[in-house]
Formats: sequence, C-alpha cells, structure tokens
Amino acid sequence: MSIAVYPGSFDPITLGHLNIIRRSASLFDMLLVCVMINSSKMPLFSSEERVELIEKTTERFPNVKVELCESLLVDYMKNKGAKVIIKGLRAVSDFDWEFQIALVNRKLDPSIETLFMPSGEKYTYLSSSVVKEMARYGADLQTFVPVEIIEDVQKKIHIERRR
Repeated sequence: MSIAVYPGSFDPITLGHLNIIRRSASLFDMLLVCVMINSSKMPLFSSEERVELIEKTTERFPNVKVELCESLLVDYMKNKGAKVIIKGLRAVSDFDWEFQIALVNRKLDPSIETLFMPSGEKYTYLSSSVVKEMARYGADLQTFVPVEIIEDVQKKIHIERRR
C-alpha cells in the first residue's frame, strides 16, 4: 500500500490545501493529513480543532485520514509506514524553504522522498494567514476556505476579537 503524508499547520485549512489533498489522494492508496505543531506560530485554532476542521472538509475522500503529530515528521512516517511527504508550493519562495526541509528530512531518513506539488493556479495567493486577515475584516470567505468550515472560522475570529 502506498502511503503519503501531507503535513502542515492548517490554521485553518484553505481551498488551496484542499486542492493539494484532492490531487494527492488520487495518487496514493492512503493520504495522511498530518496537523503539525509549529513552535514559531501562534495558532488561531487548537491542534484538535484543526484536526476536526480538516475532517469536516475531507469526509468525501475515503482514503484520507487526518491525524495530529507531536513528534518529528520522519518518526511519525516511520510509525505509519509512509515514504512520501507531500508539499504544496505557491511560489518560488516556498520552494527555497521547503527544499531545505526536504534535505533535512532525507538526512534524518534517506528512505523518505518529498513530492513538491505546485498549487492550483487559482490558489497561488492563498494562505492561512490571508484567510485569518480577511476573516478579521469580515470578508466573504467562500473563495478562501471550504464551505463546511466558514462558520467555524467566523466564530473563532469573533471570539478572538472579544478577548
């Protein structure tokens, strides 16, 4: 069975992320969407909430499973029997960073490969940071996040404002 892992912070999941998930799920027997902890970011949603939001949006993909990872990605992959990391790229600047991380992962485990997938052209501008900023200003989120989670994002932003 071919297993790939799509890691990220997904705070929140965007239509760009969902595009990568859909395309990756068609290439592998199983795609594990792995919610990672990024110590350099202050997330809007808790890790558990992010898992729930992704599960809501990926129910239609029978070979996609969403999990939280609190370890090194290569250790998680070894435990799951996965050999491929999926990374979406929006621009050349994404490649610079992701290439360095791919080399580190290969150094940690030479059997792991990284597959870089270019973003769907209509999502190259899209990031979770953009989504959060647009939500804070009350923008229509239909072109940013899956419809299943628009209300969740709006509620979370409303709670954040009240603090």
